[in-house]
Amino acid sequence: MTTTTTATAMRLTRQQRELIARSVADGEAADPSALLRRAVLETQTGSITRLPMPATSRRESSWREALLDGSSAAPGAERVLLEEFVLEPGTGKAIELYAGEILRLEQIAGSQCLDFNAFSLDDYREAFHCGRTRTLHGINPTTGDFLWSAPPRERAMLFILSDSVHCNDVLFPRCSANMYESVHGFRQHTNCADIQAEAQREYGLTPDDVHDSFNIFMATEVVDGQQRIRRQDTAPGDHIELLAVMDVLAVPNICGSDVQPTSNFSLKPVRVQRFRASIADLDAVPTIYEYDSQRTPAQFAQPAIRTERRLTRDPQYRPAFAGLPIGVESVQIELDDETAAAFDELWRGGLSTRYAERGDGLRDVLFSWWMASHER
Repeated sequence: MTTTTTATAMRLTRQQRELIARSVADGEAADPSALLRRAVLETQTGSITRLPMPATSRRESSWREALLDGSSAAPGAERVLLEEFVLEPGTGKAIELYAGEILRLEQIAGSQCLDFNAFSLDDYREAFHCGRTRTLHGINPTTGDFLWSAPPRERAMLFILSDSVHCNDVLFPRCSANMYESVHGFRQHTNCADIQAEAQREYGLTPDDVHDSFNIFMATEVVDGQQRIRRQDTAPGDHIELLAVMDVLAVPNICGSDVQPTSNFSLKPVRVQRFRASIADLDAVPTIYEYDSQRTPAQFAQPAIRTERRLTRDPQYRPAFAGLPIGVESVQIELDDETAAAFDELWRGGLSTRYAERGDGLRDVLFSWWMASHER
């Protein structure tokens, strides 16, 4: 039986061609045509094979080893309680939490939401980022997930070591004074934005430095595309434990909302404890990887923090965008009979309504497959 081939052109950017070449070099297929064959057939049959993430510049973080240096503060077989207090309604507290320490937030009466900000102690401009965390762990992070800092640093800041209720949120913004006035008619009302700003002021941070919070013990969902806050059912003793994997300023506050179901229309205290982690606690943290693309201020084209509030144009500015030129190029790909027939089925199944050119549909199949096969 003779196998025929059909040449199809795909328009690819330089970066897309680089990914294909790397995939072939990693042994995922013998050549670009074979890679496309694999993508089409696995997509058509729904049997996509999971493949390891590309190594690129990845290396294991040494944060854990740095704690096991034999010093007096090194982790031992048991946790060590370092600090304990009760956080009262209407208040928050900035807490220095060093790598290898645990912040435990525990319900006293139950059903109390907390807002949580976090900053690197070494550089306050590196702060917790809801968007990055939400992308990696969904809208309700829980045990086994990390809290991540914003691009361009994008580092793990804290690890959720334990979470007794899985009732957290990174979808809703902090409540604010304006929200309570514009929506509820209050001239003054306890609110997370102002409580956070006051707690962080102890370390010289301004209201502008308050960022979207990790909403702890906050029950949320998305229904028909609309986000909602539900009543929560946390009980006395329910808790979350955050293990710092870098030195941070951790700032929890009692959510000020008593006119929403956030804390079941009540404001209550929460117990706060800070521990030095045990060896077993550290062992529970998955491997953390570092990458060259996690950039520091030393690598910024503009490393200086502005002090002038008004924005004015720099007359010396010259654009220096990374990755240019994009460089779109038409690449010929050979399809054998089996691959062509499988692609025809995918084309008739919906690709033809999305694209005018078959090559564009093939590109969609290839990179959709690649994303699915290398999914974390």
